[in-house]
Parts: sequence; structure tokens; C-alpha cells
Amino acid sequence: MRSYRKLFRTCEFTPLFLASAGQTMAQTVSGLALSVLVYRQTDSALLSSLAMFGTAFAQVVGAATVLSAADRLPPRAAMTALGLLFGAGSAVQAGLPVWAVFAVLLGLGVVGSVSGGVRYGLLSEVLTRDGYLLGRSVFNMSAGVVQIFGFALGGALVTVFSARGTLLLSAGLYVLAAVVAGCGLRSRPPRGTGRASVAETWRTNARLWSSAPRRYVYLALWVPNGLIVGVESLYVPYAPDDAALLFAFGAVGMLVGDVVVGRFLPVRWRERLSVPLCVLLAAPYLLFPLRPGLPVALALVAVATFGYAAGLLLQERLMGLMPDALSGQALGLHNSGMLTMQGVGAAMAGAVAELTSPAIGIVVTAAVSLTATSLLAPGLRGGTATGEATADNPPAG
Repeated sequence: MRSYRKLFRTCEFTPLFLASAGQTMAQTVSGLALSVLVYRQTDSALLSSLAMFGTAFAQVVGAATVLSAADRLPPRAAMTALGLLFGAGSAVQAGLPVWAVFAVLLGLGVVGSVSGGVRYGLLSEVLTRDGYLLGRSVFNMSAGVVQIFGFALGGALVTVFSARGTLLLSAGLYVLAAVVAGCGLRSRPPRGTGRASVAETWRTNARLWSSAPRRYVYLALWVPNGLIVGVESLYVPYAPDDAALLFAFGAVGMLVGDVVVGRFLPVRWRERLSVPLCVLLAAPYLLFPLRPGLPVALALVAVATFGYAAGLLLQERLMGLMPDALSGQALGLHNSGMLTMQGVGAAMAGAVAELTSPAIGIVVTAAVSLTATSLLAPGLRGGTATGEATADNPPAG
């Protein structure tokens, strides 16, 4: 499937797309509001970065305990219930002290580990395998567009209604996304059989991790990306008055990258460009200690975030290595690991910034991302080894 028109004519793709976009908008607005709220109360770059991306830390707990639920819950009911839960969490955070805000963040992160598996597992059901890359690229592009408007909207709402008022408005966006999922998707049975359990989660994760090609792809999806999200978590302390613009231009770069790679990049170039794009993701940030003016900084951010398109190419490779029967948990493991590394990146960048300055935190974290890419590059030069997916395809017990 190489046509956007055919994609949106596919049954259930449009409501799934709209529900996902609504949740992304809510996450963007609430993340910016929470970061501003915590920074104003604590004057801490570390706590501010963790407020925006702190739910990612709990993803590793969820991925190790409850992720098997991604294939064992009815997708429509799960997406609706999770949207309502996130909305309630955002509303509650508006009235809590800082320590309690982080407690809620951790709880939402554990539950959120299931959300990605449910959503992308359902996407793999709605679309054929050859249509998944285009569908996922549209999801990524929509995330870029939504983030552009979300950060601009969030910045305006924080100014007009305060950070706490903006959190309440983001809760309404979560509820709207839940309503779209509940009304627009049809009832489907769970993809997997049996009960979700910690033991089943561990057993399936071990099976997915047992393949060396899959390990390299998972690590390449998690580490360079997560560290650069840590860089982005320092936008607020680096440029408090212009952070929303930096986020918005980053979303523009990501959008352009997903359009170019998802729709126009020839197949023969796909495997060759994943590593160079990971390099591009980090390299422009090495200039930030020079304190470039705002126009230059915005251009650097847009160029860097074009490199997020590497994730699209790596996801396509992962699909070729993935057992069909485990799509929800396999994609959920990718999503949870990515978000966990984003939390690690935010913590690392924030800690360095706390000890030095936001500019130094940015350059150090970007340099670590480049180092990780160079270490993973040899393992990404092989083929997709699709035979491993075939051999590993029998359903889990």
C-alpha cells in the first residue's frame, strides 16, 4: 500500500488515527504545562525535564510486568479506558504539590506501557503488513503536526490560563480522544489468549530479545532517540521564553523527515540511511554551547529532528523480524523501551545541566547519542533476516 487515499479508505484506520492524534495533542499540551509548573515552583532543570518526560521511567516497570495485556485486552475497550484514565490523571495533577505530581506521573507511566502496544498492535490488524510502514509514517507525521500546534497552543494556554488551568484543558482533550476510540472503532476480541501475567510478559519479552538482529534494532530504536529527547527536555531551562518555538520547529523537522522517508524514499536506500539519520539526529546540537541566536537555533533543531525518520526505517526492519502472533507485545516493547530511554535521557541531560548549565547538558547528551550510534552501527549493516521471524512465528503458549 503506497497511497494515502487507500490508507484512509481502510476501515477503522481514520478513527484510530484521530484517537491517536487526540492523545498526542493532550500529551503535548499537558507535558509543556507540567514542565512549566514544576520549573516555576522548583527552579530545577532536572525536575522540569522529568516533569515533561518522567512517565517514561515507569514504562520499564510496565514493560516488565503488565505488557502482555496489550495482546489480551479488547482493543476498543482498552483504548477508551486508558484515554479516560490519562484524562483523570492530568486533571488531578493540576491541584497537587510537586511530590504528588511525580507519583501520579509514575502510575500513568506504568499503565501507559500497555497503551502503545494496544494502539500499534491494533494498527497492525487494521492494515496489512505491507501497509504498516505507510500507516505508521502517517501516525508519525500527524504527531509532528499535532506537536507543532500542541506546543504553540500549550504555550498560549499557559500564558492565558496558567499551567494548572492548561492541565485541566488537556484532561478534556484526553476524554475527547477516548470518545473517538469508543465510538469509531468496532469491537474486536483480544489478539492473544490466556491471562495477562508477569510471567507471560517476561517469557514473551525473553523470546523477542533472543534474536541478535532484533536486539540491535530495538537498541537503535531506543538509545539514540531517547538521548535526544533528553536534549529536548532542556529547552525550557535553556530558553524559557522561546521553548515553545524550539519544540514547534522540532516538530516541523520531524514532520518533513517522516514525509520524505515514509512516502518518497526508494526501497534500495532504506537500510543504508538509518545510521546516517541517527547521526543527523544528534550532530546539530553540538553547536548549542556557542549560544546561537534564535533563528539559527530554530534551524538547527529542525535539521536535527529530521533525523527522527531513522525510527521509521528501523521500525520497518523490526516488522520483518517480528513474530506475527506477538505483534502487540513486540510493538509495545519497542514503544515502552523507547519511552523509558527518553526518561533516562531526560534524567541524564537534566543532571548534567543541574551541575553545569543547560547548554552543556545539551552538548554532552548529544555526544553520548552519537557514541551510541557508532557502537550500534556494525550490527545494523546486515540484512533484515526475515527468516528469523518465520522461524519464530508459532504462537506463544
